[in-house]
Amino acid sequence: MSVVIVTGSCGLVGSEAVSLFCEKKFDVVGIDNNMRRSFFGPDGDVDWNKKRLKKLYKNYEHSELDIRNADGINKLFKKFSSDTALIIHAAAQPSHDWAVKDPQMDFGVNANGTLNLLEAFRNHCPQAVFIFTSTNKVYGDRPNSLPLVELKTRFELPASHEYYKGIDESMSIDNCLHSLFGASKVAADILTQEYGRYFGLKTGVFRGGCLTGPAHSGAVLHGFLSYLVRCCITGKKYSVYGYKGKQVRDNIHSQDLINAMYQFFKAPRSAEVYNIGGSRFADVSVLEAIDISERICGKKMNYEYIDKNRIGDHIWWISDVSKFKSHYPDWDYKYGVEDIIKEIFETQKRIV
Repeated sequence: MSVVIVTGSCGLVGSEAVSLFCEKKFDVVGIDNNMRRSFFGPDGDVDWNKKRLKKLYKNYEHSELDIRNADGINKLFKKFSSDTALIIHAAAQPSHDWAVKDPQMDFGVNANGTLNLLEAFRNHCPQAVFIFTSTNKVYGDRPNSLPLVELKTRFELPASHEYYKGIDESMSIDNCLHSLFGASKVAADILTQEYGRYFGLKTGVFRGGCLTGPAHSGAVLHGFLSYLVRCCITGKKYSVYGYKGKQVRDNIHSQDLINAMYQFFKAPRSAEVYNIGGSRFADVSVLEAIDISERICGKKMNYEYIDKNRIGDHIWWISDVSKFKSHYPDWDYKYGVEDIIKEIFETQKRIV
């Protein structure tokens, strides 16, 4: 028996991991106590996804554990110690704005929860592979110092700039504003690297851009494309925060991300770090995303502009995935921005 443990198993990334590994005939143990509802209210509720996964997969076992519960995590990892092949850690408090409301809980979930998992991994199943879902927010607002040019619908880098095709892992994470969320994710990111480097374990850190897909329970504070499409369908007012709506994000479909993690699992490395997002294959500004959503939904978006950006927010982020592709050349994208928005629309129009 080979076991895969997935934290945040009912969220966007976690549920995609559950699906892939259940379909590959692994026994999957999911850890998710629906804290997303606590963070974001009914819009963030993932109970629907838990029910879907339990119905679809007989080889899925669900646990309501809180990752801050070190004793509980240790008992679960001990139970599956010799059989565990992979841990995908996708549980998180994922919002800049929410973190400032309760810094201790944010750090407890993102940093201390990750430490609990890494210790259980080291003590009970060191033969396994540990993959951490990090974030581009570990770079803080450093990308905002790039020489960006304002165009009609987006900010952009000059084509001659070294980061034009995307930001790689060489960018410093020091001496910049991170937000409290960014700081807690930095702690977890560095911890995961250190458990690989110091203890010689197989660990991979995936610093995601905007992670997206139809399984996202998008909310005001988190879930850019999912929430935007929902607002377009329902007519609910969408708020654009700062930068004239020209801020740029690269978006990676959760299926493309999990396929990348699967490649790492098959040929793992130690203490490795990858920037992973939509790159130039799937980048879009907020204004451009509104335009695409309006076209796909067949109606105008009800939105307002608020001339105040979120603290520590990026004006422009596109990931350079060259390092990952050089290590895993069999991996590539399936979903561009329009493909993603179409799929989100087709899913949400049936349920909102």
